[in-house]
Amino acid sequence: MSDMPADLKYTESHEWVRDNGDGTVTVGITDHAQDALGDLVFVELPEVGKTFAAKDACAVVESVKAASDIYAPLAGEVVSVNEALDGAPETINSDPYGEGWIFQLKLAGDNPAEGLLDADAYQQVVDEEG
Repeated sequence: MSDMPADLKYTESHEWVRDNGDGTVTVGITDHAQDALGDLVFVELPEVGKTFAAKDACAVVESVKAASDIYAPLAGEVVSVNEALDGAPETINSDPYGEGWIFQLKLAGDNPAEGLLDADAYQQVVDEEG
């Protein structure tokens, strides 16, 4: 079983979302996703100021195995990116829920958790993928 903090929300496409309490959320990929990808070698960060609809591809992570799109979990504008990942993409492997965050969104909608999964529901998604 992957490490899944109960205070986060999750997507079926393996992003996690932390509500920052100020109309913004921090987004990264789950421990399960980084484990499936293997050693990350590159992260293409979204552009600050760019807006995305929920489920839009907005970033890319590349590993020695494959490249994978990262999707915006909610609609909003990118207000910050984790520039430290430019020189150290492996931070996502070692600390996916902490220093390995990818970007922050200023939410466009009123309900920050709309359509997101809690840890138990996300665990079911992971289990079904087997």
